Amino acid sequence: MNRNAIHALAVAAALSVNLALAPSAAAADWPDRPITLIVPFPAGGGTDTFARPLAQQLSMQLGQTMVVDNKGGAGGTVGAGVAAKAKPDGYTFFMGGAHHAVAPSLYKNLSYDIQKDFVPVALLAQPPQVVVVNASKLPVNSLQEFIEYARKRPGEINFGTAGKGSTHHLAGELFALQTDIKLVDVPYQGAGPMLSALIGGQVDLAFDGLGSSAGHIRAGSIKPLAVAAAQRSPSFPDVPTVAEAGLPGYEVSTWYAMWAPAGTPQPVVDKMIAEVTKALNTPKIKEIWAGNGSTIPSVTGAQFGSFVDSEIERWANVVKQSGVTLD
Repeated sequence: MNRNAIHALAVAAALSVNLALAPSAAAADWPDRPITLIVPFPAGGGTDTFARPLAQQLSMQLGQTMVVDNKGGAGGTVGAGVAAKAKPDGYTFFMGGAHHAVAPSLYKNLSYDIQKDFVPVALLAQPPQVVVVNASKLPVNSLQEFIEYARKRPGEINFGTAGKGSTHHLAGELFALQTDIKLVDVPYQGAGPMLSALIGGQVDLAFDGLGSSAGHIRAGSIKPLAVAAAQRSPSFPDVPTVAEAGLPGYEVSTWYAMWAPAGTPQPVVDKMIAEVTKALNTPKIKEIWAGNGSTIPSVTGAQFGSFVDSEIERWANVVKQSGVTLD
């Protein structure tokens, strides 16, 4: 073998070694610039309530800024589509939630597949939903009073949602179905605008995640009637569960989570999982989560992926039962 051939083989061998080591090297250096966290709803909503303090904590841990980028629209599917097409280099992550387990049953032409176009990172928060009303518009002090009030006024009471097909929407439809009342849904571009409308009196009530409603409840801007969970929230011990309020069998919780675009190097994903786990166990995040009525989940990686699969199936059944359709 001549000298040129030997040199060529050596170069090829070195190149193959470098390529094999590239993902690990990239993970070791990651992150070396700011990271974008796409939130598919406007600022002020439930997702945003958890995303911003988490991004701040992760920025401190990683030594690089994590920037929250709100891209609302179409029940969270617009932002999800943008995130799915982001470069999978470890510098874009996506924070969605239960809405994205609902979407496959409602939208015929989604621009993404939550199970194929993303890598599951971690379940981040699980606050229960709460039935909240504008007290100046609805003269009721309990869930049972509201049900009786609504039955006498079919089609006259409206509820705000974070968009057609959102968990807010389906929770309201399911509630109406189980109580035999007729409500009119009013969609908004996210929970933030919806809550502003509720506080301002443009809508009568909402079926909202406790995380985004908590501050407004404490401020007295809206009145909680019941939490849609098996147990009362430690943050609001005086608010009864829906079952205690006279409607057994109605339980709806929401959840928020993080994904990475498919193709993101696994070592980077693993490192983010470790950092998220660390962040969720800091005293500061625990305090914020508790204040928003949420537990601290411990579900990451493949286990979280399996959770999403089960949620897609569960919400498909709810969509079928409620009869909700989208054009």
